[in-house]
Amino acid sequence: MKSTGIVRSIDELGRIVLPMELRKTMNINRKDKLEIYVDGDNIVLTKHQFACSFCGSCDDVINFKGQCICKNCISELKSEKL
Repeated sequence: MKSTGIVRSIDELGRIVLPMELRKTMNINRKDKLEIYVDGDNIVLTKHQFACSFCGSCDDVINFKGQCICKNCISELKSEKL
């Protein structure tokens, strides 16, 4: 894991604020959902996505290397000439 050097305090209600620069870099917008994982002693936040990263479809979506991709987009990618 790469350190950002950002340190934040937890408030009385257990909340933290993610800095705007980090939210912009990670494409995290207001009302986006974050998933919380535990990896040993680390807490990991990831952006929760059910829709295809390319077309936004929610049908037949699979997770490939951390990205959600629908079967239609997979077919299109396979047929693309590089």
